[in-house]
Amino acid sequence: MKSAYRQMEKQWKSPKDMESWKPMLIRWRREGTVTRAEKPTRIGRARELGYKAKQGFVIVRVKVPRGRRKTPKPAGGRRPKASGRFYPLGKSFQVVAEERAQRKYPNLRMLNSYWVGEDGINKWYECIMVDPHHGSIKSDKNINWIVSGKHKGRANRGLTSAGRKARGLRHKGKMG
Repeated sequence: MKSAYRQMEKQWKSPKDMESWKPMLIRWRREGTVTRAEKPTRIGRARELGYKAKQGFVIVRVKVPRGRRKTPKPAGGRRPKASGRFYPLGKSFQVVAEERAQRKYPNLRMLNSYWVGEDGINKWYECIMVDPHHGSIKSDKNINWIVSGKHKGRANRGLTSAGRKARGLRHKGKMG
């Protein structure tokens, strides 16, 4: 017998088959870049990453434009080879989403994030953020480590799971 969360996550293996997929993306396109959500879209994934349905936990949905980043056109004469203007970003879209959420909510701490959707133009990630000043967070022994001052700005310093992956710190072992 499979758990309810495992069944829900099984649907997310092929999300385009879900009937709510297209209307959901259309609704999200109209929203702002960083939007606070009532509850997680993928409850199973959120709980895996530390989310609890209690006060002090905040879910933020972030929209990140897809594609490579454009650099300014160089002034003055150049040969065409030297005027490359589209460069890949040195970090993942997920890291960019976490940084944007952190910038919008500086009083909250970034716990983790996960992918929730994409279309041809954008990618969406939901970030799990925690209020370190809330009493229920301070009294919860499983999450109160984040109250300490050294966990301020975790997303901007590459200390979340996605940030550590971008820095090459996700897996220990032989470099090959």
